[in-house]
Amino acid sequence: MVKIHPSILCADHGNLAEDVKRLSGADFLHMDVMDGDFVPNFGLGTESITCVRNHSEVPLDVHLMIRNPARHIRYFRKLGAKIITVHPEADTHTAGTLALIRELGMTPGIALNPGTAVETVKEVLPLCDHVLAMTVNPGFAGQEFLEFTTGKLAALGELAQKYGFALCVDGNIDAGRVRQLRPLGVTNFVIGTALFRDGDPAGMIRKIKEENS
Repeated sequence: MVKIHPSILCADHGNLAEDVKRLSGADFLHMDVMDGDFVPNFGLGTESITCVRNHSEVPLDVHLMIRNPARHIRYFRKLGAKIITVHPEADTHTAGTLALIRELGMTPGIALNPGTAVETVKEVLPLCDHVLAMTVNPGFAGQEFLEFTTGKLAALGELAQKYGFALCVDGNIDAGRVRQLRPLGVTNFVIGTALFRDGDPAGMIRKIKEENS
């Protein structure tokens, strides 16, 4: 069965606690942390993460779009992260960072930008339980899905079978994209705009799971 990670970046942050409560059936809550340097935007400060944690028991999937993420791993663990995903493009010692995440009892993951080749991360894939493939350029919600990324997803799907990591996608995902990408080996889906603009996000989550069971 597929797993759904609602992107909290796309929630109504003036009514965040109530929006989070509408996400029944979600497997993880996806938290985009952005530093304004590695990506051209800022996002999801610690107050937002604490609010989500206080109003939901759904595990937190923290996506660190920041430089030198190892400096902050212990801090995000204290905030309640269950998955921590880092970008090898922004981390000089990715293997060590992944080892630290696992040592602290969390699920280690890497995220790949659209222009990052699979070949550049093959050595660290055995250290990952979670791989996040970006299907838009990171930093902003509402972008167009980049069709050229499907070839990368197919390659990662084969590697997921070999190494046993969960393959997740993030970037303009809706029910149609889930149906398209599931056969490529994608099992986890970050859904933002499409989910939060739906009047019944819990119903949408339930329908997607039923269609792809």
